[in-house]
Amino acid sequence: MNKVLILIPSRMAAKRLPGKPLLEINKIPIISHVVKRGQEADLGEVVVCAEDKEIVSAVEKNGGRAILTGKYHKNGTERIYEGLQKLKIVDVEYVMSLQGDEPEINPKDIKNLYNCMVKHSSDIGTLAAEIKKDSMFNNPNVVKVKTVEKLKENNFSLAINFSRENLSKESFNIYHHIGIYCYKISILKKIVNLKQTENEIKNKLEQLRAMDNNIKINVALSESSPIGIDTEEDYLALKKNMEYKS
Repeated sequence: MNKVLILIPSRMAAKRLPGKPLLEINKIPIISHVVKRGQEADLGEVVVCAEDKEIVSAVEKNGGRAILTGKYHKNGTERIYEGLQKLKIVDVEYVMSLQGDEPEINPKDIKNLYNCMVKHSSDIGTLAAEIKKDSMFNNPNVVKVKTVEKLKENNFSLAINFSRENLSKESFNIYHHIGIYCYKISILKKIVNLKQTENEIKNKLEQLRAMDNNIKINVALSESSPIGIDTEEDYLALKKNMEYKS
């Protein structure tokens, strides 16, 4: 079977930059740029799982599909699981979760992650890129991942740790974590039924719930290193860059 459904969790109430899904770049909302990147991967249907009606309306206006989810979720994983249940799609084996604030995610990287998942029959997979600026190590908005092996084009190494802190002192195999996950359906269901862990809450990293419960996460090397939009400065910088490219 090996079919995949791409879901994008989204909400207006981001603490650092409220309303960011609907901020526009080239007159298109950020969330719709992410939808387009998912569609360009050509893996399966792409659906936004939104907390707010405004997001649903904006996505549909720009030709995408979106459904309304509850306001009680602790993280994006719980939101996409509700979306999966509401969609009642049964002929998929994997669910891909894209961050709604990374409009420059590379469709080739999305496809590569899926291919790695199928090849290795992994429970959870994600992406990471090489860190090219030392300033990224000290930026708490840049999540770092440490892997067992050095990431190469054709391997899918296990993650040892994810952190917002500076991991450069650990010297080897430290990468910039990209906000994308691919789950086996059975593993996604398992994770959302587990309690939040202290580690997850303290570090504000939902993937730590899986690792704290001995669920392995594999990491593939990403060609690009998209930065998520966390602040107004991030938005203005990315807007300038994307509009220049166009």
